[in-house]
Amino acid sequence: MKTHHQDEPLVRSAPPTGIAAPVDFSLETVILMIGGEALVLAGGTLLGAASGAFPFAESGLRGLLIFIFALQALTLGKTPFGATRRSSGMIGLWMAVASMGIVAGMIPDVLDPLPRGLLGLCFAGGGGAQLVSLVLDGERRALWKREGGPLRPLTPLCATVYALSIPVGLALGGVFSPPGAGTAVLLSLLGGALLLLAAVLEAVYRRYPEARRAVETSEPLSFSHTMILVTGVFMVLLGILLVPVVLGALPFSPSAQLGLLLLIMALRTMAAGETPLGTFPRTRPVVAAGLLFSMLGTFSCLVPEVLVAPLVVLVGGLNVAGGALPLLRRGPSPEHPLARRLAKTQDILNVLAILFGLSMLFPGIISGLVTGVLLAANGGVLLYLLHLLRQLEALRASLESSEGRAP
Repeated sequence: MKTHHQDEPLVRSAPPTGIAAPVDFSLETVILMIGGEALVLAGGTLLGAASGAFPFAESGLRGLLIFIFALQALTLGKTPFGATRRSSGMIGLWMAVASMGIVAGMIPDVLDPLPRGLLGLCFAGGGGAQLVSLVLDGERRALWKREGGPLRPLTPLCATVYALSIPVGLALGGVFSPPGAGTAVLLSLLGGALLLLAAVLEAVYRRYPEARRAVETSEPLSFSHTMILVTGVFMVLLGILLVPVVLGALPFSPSAQLGLLLLIMALRTMAAGETPLGTFPRTRPVVAAGLLFSMLGTFSCLVPEVLVAPLVVLVGGLNVAGGALPLLRRGPSPEHPLARRLAKTQDILNVLAILFGLSMLFPGIISGLVTGVLLAANGGVLLYLLHLLRQLEALRASLESSEGRAP
């Protein structure tokens, strides 16, 4: 008779069900969902703007799409022209592209025509190159057909996405202007195809989990560390740009600023359960909250001013609460010097988050110039935090290697 192990529970608890059940979407699925939703919403808002229902920010659309392209390349190594190794150089290149998207969205028309050309290259050039590659790669198409199941629809679906990307890129790049509501229709069709591709790829990754592991590599930066890098650079750029904005030397779009902040928040929430209030298991409510952040952020980038007031309260409140809660729960100081520096850095970040949130909730309590300095400092401390986390990873790897060599 089999005896019960002393550490094994006598009664096994049932796995969570319903809204408490975990939702393990792949990172690629999440990014495709965000990109597809952004394009569908862009098509809808463009139609509304054409009828005069509300204004439409073309600079916000360009910045948003460039930023999403950069996030996909930074986190997955998947560029518009195909997958590539996530080397340090590649991360640096796409971080520069992300920075262009941030500036193009927040400072209207200041970089034109660079954002137009970049979008045309990513959509039309990338879509055309990927379509040619798919047509020439008979082995890949034969494999998908032979394996069947969720792989079978990949060929027509990928071909549709690549083909639709070409006219979208030409339209966004200013090469031609489709008649009437043509651009809005093209954006919506491409967005719908991306959402369908997200669903199919999720089914593929559930059937072939090894394929998902191969895509979601943590080298040279994990997803969480990549998002710290993106957020840090965003904050530094925002802080620097606010100085000439406050002095009246540059135009500024607070709608795009809030929208891009919410997009970062949405990706972290949906992909890892990382929220401003802490990290939570990825359940349906958590993923739904992330999707809501994405939709609000997209709309804010596309339609200026409409959502600024409620989003200021949302983002400001989350920053204050997200900074205060860890300080209230703070435990004793760690013993290791590196861990102590890490704890102090996180305390500083929490204080800066509270100050940033208060400056949003109570305009005028902190001057615009000081707010810019605080934001730049916040970004710099975030980048320093990333440096400490990388050091901690190296220390752990060294200790594990030493333990493995011990007799």
